[in-house]
Amino acid sequence: MANIKTAISIDKPLFEEVEALAEQMKVSRSHLFTLAARDFLQHHKNQKLLDAINAAYDDLPDPLEERLRAQMKSRHRRLVKDQW
Repeated sequence: MANIKTAISIDKPLFEEVEALAEQMKVSRSHLFTLAARDFLQHHKNQKLLDAINAAYDDLPDPLEERLRAQMKSRHRRLVKDQW
């Protein structure tokens, strides 16, 4: 995989934290930024998936629909009661 150089601007306190963490982890700043970017992208993908799952389950029946479904089940039971 090809590497691409880029320049970014960040606040000095954040830079110093990154520098310290990279030194503590014994990795380069570039590698630390790569790890951070991958983690951020994965978090974003996970959030999009969670939002899609929540949207799918957000369409629950309202109380009227629930009541109608219960009535239909009851009526169906009466209709097929002696057929089994």
